[in-house]
Amino acid sequence: MFNKLLSKLPRVSSNNREQRKNSSTCAITSTGSTKIGNSDATLPPSCNSTSDSGKNNGRGVDSKVNGNSVFESLPGLRDVPSSEKLNLFIKKLNLCCVVFDFTDATKNLKEKETKRETLLELVEYVTSVNGKFSEAVLQEAIRMVSENIFRSFTPRPRENKITDGLDLEEDEPAMDPAWSHLQIVYEFFLRIVASPETDAKTAKRYIDQSFILKLLDLFDSEDPREREYLKTILHRVYGKFMVHRPFIRKAINNIFFTFVFETEKHNGIAEFLEILGSIINGFALPLKEEHKMFLVRALIPLHKPKSLPMYQQQLAYCITQFVEKDGRLADSVIRGLLRYWPITNSSKEVLFLNLLEEVLEATQPPEFQRCMVPLFHQIARCLTSLHFQVAERALFFWNNDHVQNLIIQNRPVILPIIFPALENNARKHWNQAVHGLTLNIRKMFNDIDPELFRECLDRYNEAESRREETEARREATWRRLEELAAEEGVKDETFPLANSKGSSTTNKRNAQLASIRGQPCSQIGYNCKCLFVYLSWY
Repeated sequence: MFNKLLSKLPRVSSNNREQRKNSSTCAITSTGSTKIGNSDATLPPSCNSTSDSGKNNGRGVDSKVNGNSVFESLPGLRDVPSSEKLNLFIKKLNLCCVVFDFTDATKNLKEKETKRETLLELVEYVTSVNGKFSEAVLQEAIRMVSENIFRSFTPRPRENKITDGLDLEEDEPAMDPAWSHLQIVYEFFLRIVASPETDAKTAKRYIDQSFILKLLDLFDSEDPREREYLKTILHRVYGKFMVHRPFIRKAINNIFFTFVFETEKHNGIAEFLEILGSIINGFALPLKEEHKMFLVRALIPLHKPKSLPMYQQQLAYCITQFVEKDGRLADSVIRGLLRYWPITNSSKEVLFLNLLEEVLEATQPPEFQRCMVPLFHQIARCLTSLHFQVAERALFFWNNDHVQNLIIQNRPVILPIIFPALENNARKHWNQAVHGLTLNIRKMFNDIDPELFRECLDRYNEAESRREETEARREATWRRLEELAAEEGVKDETFPLANSKGSSTTNKRNAQLASIRGQPCSQIGYNCKCLFVYLSWY
C-alpha cells in the first residue's frame, strides 16, 4: 500500500523532500483547488501552496488510493512496530490538519468519522507514550492544533437584552457543529501541555505569544463547552510556561479594557476571571505594585457593564482574594465600588451590596475608618430605597457580626449619618419586612448608647421641623402667586415693569411680586411653574 502511495508522488528535487514529507495529505486538482477525495475539506496553507509560476510544486498527492480515503491508507499505531510509531504519528498529525465543513451535516460523513477516529488514536498515543516528545513532534502537534481550533467567529446578532430583573442565562447557547472534532483536538492539546514528557523550553518555541493571543481570542466563542476546555488549557499553559505569565496577564488586562470601555460584549469574561481567581490566590506577599494596579484599573471597572450578573460571582472571588491578601486594599476597593454604584438598576445594586459585605468581612478597623463616611452615606441611600430588596439587603449588614462590631465601634460617626434613613423607614416605609428590621436596628442603637440615640433623635426632629416650616412657606408662596394670578387675570395679559408714572394698582402689584421674588429660591420653589408665572407677568 505504501509503494502504491509513493509511486503516485511526482519527483521533486532533494531540496523539497522535507516539504513533501509534511504534505502527504494534500491533493491539488487541475483547477488549482485543494480537496480531499470528493470532500469540501479545508487544508492548511502549507498544504495548499504553489510555486511562483503558479504550477504544482509536487507537494500534493491524490486523496484517493484504490477508491478509499487517504485516512484509511495508514495503519493503526498499535499495528506497527515501536520503531515506526513516531513517523506514523507525525503522518497522522499531518492528516488531521484537514478541516471539514460542518455546516452541511450530510457531506463527507465517512471522512469526518475517519478523522475523528484518527484524533482519538492520537490522544491515546500521547497519553501512553514514554519518553520526551521531540521537537519535530511538538512542532507538528501544535501545527495540527492551530489548523483546527484557530478560526474566525460569526457571532449571532445579539440584542441588548440585559435589563433589570432579566435572567441572563435564559437564552440557549450556540453549539459549534464541529464540536465532535474540536473536542478531541482540545483534549489532545490539553494532554500535550499537561504531559510530563513535554519539555517547556522546547514547547515554548511553538506555544509563543502569537499562539497565546489567538488562544485568548477563542474565549469569545459562544459554545460554553469550548470555553470550558480553553479555561483548563490556559490554566495549564500559565502553570507550565513561566516565561509567558506576565504576557498572559497583560493580554487578559487588555481584553478587559476593550470589554469595559468599548464593546461591553464578550462571552468569556467569567472564564477569564475564574482563571485569575486561581492566579491571584497564588500571588506571593507582599503584593507587587503591578498586581495592585491590575485590581484598581482592570477588575474594579468590570462592575460598570450591564452584563455584570454573568460574571459577578467570579469577580467577587477575585476582589476578595486581593483584600484577604492585603487588607490595606479594602479602602481602594470600597471607594471603587462607590464610584461605579448603580443608580437606576436595583438588581445590580443588590449585587454591589453582596460584594460590599464580603469585602467588609475582610476589612480591619483602620481601613474601615478611612472610608466609612462615604460608605455609610451610600448605605443610608440604600436604606431608604423604595425597592424593598435593596433596603432589606442593606439592613442585613447588621446580621453580620464583624460588620456590626465595626459599626458599633464607630457609632459616633456612623449613627448621625444613617439615623434619618432609619427614622424615615420606621415611620413611613411601605414594606413590613423593612419596617421590622429598621425597628430592631433602632432598638439596638438605643440600648447600646441611649445618649447618642437621643441626640440624633433631637437633631432629626429639629431638621423635620425646619423642613415642615420651609414646606409651609413654599405652599404659602404658591397660594399668593395663584391668588394674584386669579385676581388680575394675568394668564393672557402682559404687564409693564413698575415705573414712577405707573398707576397705583400696577405699582402695588409689582411691589407684591418684588416681595415674592426677593425670597430665596428654596422658599419659592423655583421650578417650571414658577418660571411660567414670571414670564406671564412680564
